[in-house]
Amino acid sequence: MYANSSSDTPASDFWTHADRHLVRYGGEFTREIIERAAGSFVYTADGRRILDFTSGQMSAILGHSHPEIVETVRRQVASLDHLYSGMLSRPVVDLARRLAGTLPAPLEKTLLLTTGAESNEAAIRMAKLVTGKHEIVSFARSWHGMTQAAASATYSAGRKGYGPSAPGNFAIPVPNAYRPDFTAPDGTLDWRRQLDFAFGMIDAQSTGSLAACIVEPVLSSGGIIEPPAGYFGALQAKCRERGMLLILDEAQTGLCRTGSWYAFERDGIVPDILTLSKTLGAGLPLAAVVTSAEIEQEAYERGFLFFTTHVSDPLPAAVGNTVLDVLVRDGLDERARSLGTYLRKGLEELADRHEVVGDIRGRGLLAGLELVVDRTTKESSDDLGARVTRRCLELGLHMNIVQLSGMGGVFRIAPPLTATEEELALGLEILDEALAYASASRRPDDSAR
Repeated sequence: MYANSSSDTPASDFWTHADRHLVRYGGEFTREIIERAAGSFVYTADGRRILDFTSGQMSAILGHSHPEIVETVRRQVASLDHLYSGMLSRPVVDLARRLAGTLPAPLEKTLLLTTGAESNEAAIRMAKLVTGKHEIVSFARSWHGMTQAAASATYSAGRKGYGPSAPGNFAIPVPNAYRPDFTAPDGTLDWRRQLDFAFGMIDAQSTGSLAACIVEPVLSSGGIIEPPAGYFGALQAKCRERGMLLILDEAQTGLCRTGSWYAFERDGIVPDILTLSKTLGAGLPLAAVVTSAEIEQEAYERGFLFFTTHVSDPLPAAVGNTVLDVLVRDGLDERARSLGTYLRKGLEELADRHEVVGDIRGRGLLAGLELVVDRTTKESSDDLGARVTRRCLELGLHMNIVQLSGMGGVFRIAPPLTATEEELALGLEILDEALAYASASRRPDDSAR
């Protein structure tokens, strides 16, 4: 007999059912029952209000339950929600046309999908088909998704225990200015020498079948690392020399998050293929692959196949159109720049007060704060980061921390673009208190082993 769902299930029963029936897919679940969300906050079953400094899964750029998104979903789901994948609707064509209007030439052809992994899967598949090659290059701390080709190009986590990845995948070092591996005489990162070395190694390993390089303009799961100005132009030149396509994954950086519509604008380049997801649906499952008419035509002539259940679905496409409406009308690129400046200043003030803050980086409303136990050695501590995260949650702030080998804990800070200065100030105040608490309770053996 089927049991009914109930909104008033006691917390003890809720967690009993969760522990018994849910597959754990990325560590432990946060032990809070979330009942609703609005704006920059989520609300728990026991009445707590938690400031969301991650925009959900780095996606809800308009905050939670934005009234115009709510109205679009209500209206669209009542008229046209899903179609046979070979059929088209007005929201799909409108969104493709409008996305092209936000992008430089020759990016004008769009494939609408659901998740970032799916869009990267499609982009890699297209690149392999168009070039007739199969080898893929990506950063050593990348995250592009958990499906086969995307996971094979992901190196920050999830590679062990699953058997062979797709053949022909290579990693190149990340140009991390805070922890440089190739240095100039003054100790700063020598990214040009690093990039030359990286592609020397790629050339040594390649079988002559290099198809594409897929990278994030700002590595998010890799610790909010932004390559230096000029890097992506040089990377694109390396790709051109080898007949490779350049794919930029702007899942988290696209659509005003970094203070410009697309993060690649800073470098004056245009990728061969652009992938969008998270921010495009503002929390709903919507993703896109955008490329040139020339590449699309070549892929079509070679029989490009990416026929999925929810390709070109009208409901999420309608939401995407509303997201564009709000971004343009409210000037959220400029707002992200302004709020980003305010956030950065607040984080720098925290660094002045707390020795455990090693580095602050990022752009716009995508910021990173790296924790260390010693600023001189840059020695890391997993436990320190975990303690700060727990204390933030206790005080009413949800933070996401990246903890990778060889790095301290790095907070990924990405509040909604609709957040207010008062909300950012509240988050900074809580983080300040949590850092003080964690530093005071730090044990002598906190350093990474």
